[in-house]
Amino acid sequence: MDAFQHREISEAIDAADQALMYLNQARHSLNKAGNWGLVDLFGGGFLSTLLKHSHMDSAQRELEQARQAVRRFSRELQDVHAAMDVNLDTGDFLSFADYFFDGLIADWMVQSRISTAKRQVDDAIRQVERIRSQLHGMLNQ
Repeated sequence: MDAFQHREISEAIDAADQALMYLNQARHSLNKAGNWGLVDLFGGGFLSTLLKHSHMDSAQRELEQARQAVRRFSRELQDVHAAMDVNLDTGDFLSFADYFFDGLIADWMVQSRISTAKRQVDDAIRQVERIRSQLHGMLNQ
């Protein structure tokens, strides 16, 4: 492997590390939102709704940073002739309905969206980790 290829692979690994950092932060916030969502679902009241949405807002910001990092990672992979497709669409978490129509159905819908976002983040983490591992293998050849 020449120095150019080594540098391109190293840059892709760095981009993967950054994407994983944001994805893990988002997963952490989604877990907290999900926990508060369960409290809210079983009668937690307005305070649990506020705390849940605070964590959902954090997760949304982190997911946007993760999307940018994953796009960068994808561009770096093109340089090493690899491919990747990650979907991190989380939607709007039905925030409006949850605040203004607070009840069992709205809380259940929000909890479902949090669970879907957590699954998408977990899938993205597994995919980035798998490709990152392959890149490390390329460096060690």
